Amino acid sequence: MPTCNRFCDIHTSLLGAIMIETNVLITGVIIFVARVCDVSIGTLRTIITVQGRTVIAFFLALFEITIWILVAGKVINQIHDQPILVVFYAFGFATGNVVGILVERKLALGIIILKVITRTAGKEISESLRQKGQAVTVFIGEGLKGPVTELYIACRRRDLPWILPEVQSFDPDAFYIIEQARDMRKVLTPTAVPSGGWRSTRKQK
Repeated sequence: MPTCNRFCDIHTSLLGAIMIETNVLITGVIIFVARVCDVSIGTLRTIITVQGRTVIAFFLALFEITIWILVAGKVINQIHDQPILVVFYAFGFATGNVVGILVERKLALGIIILKVITRTAGKEISESLRQKGQAVTVFIGEGLKGPVTELYIACRRRDLPWILPEVQSFDPDAFYIIEQARDMRKVLTPTAVPSGGWRSTRKQK
């Protein structure tokens, strides 16, 4: 009889330990996912704030801080008993930064200024882009090896994946600079090319 009781006690202790480890694991996974969400939202919010999108940044900040308070409170309350949760917290933070950057690249929000300098194909590039509805301003300049043509293009970021190949198809050696544009009066939307980013992916499904 004592042997049976001892066996039952051991069995109960093992089940209790397994239950505790399972609960810690589940809590850790929840913390990891929550941190990925709030940090990725924070990364996206920072980029959108720089672009001057105040309304979107406001609502993203609400979601971000709400998730952060809930997760931080959970970790702080259990950090002494379950220090392993700090690992989940840290990995969630690091992963969230990467996810936020990838999401922002997929969305391709904002307006950019693309400056293209070419020695040989300024006219061809500008005419091709204009035929597709993309506005181009042309300047004539002087380079190290003689006259050059500078194309000043204000476009949406999501149009960049098709504009650059178009430029390089006429002049593979064309030099270009990409700058972020915060405020702009008007941007003409190209009419003869597919939209880029996540919108084109969705249309293909």
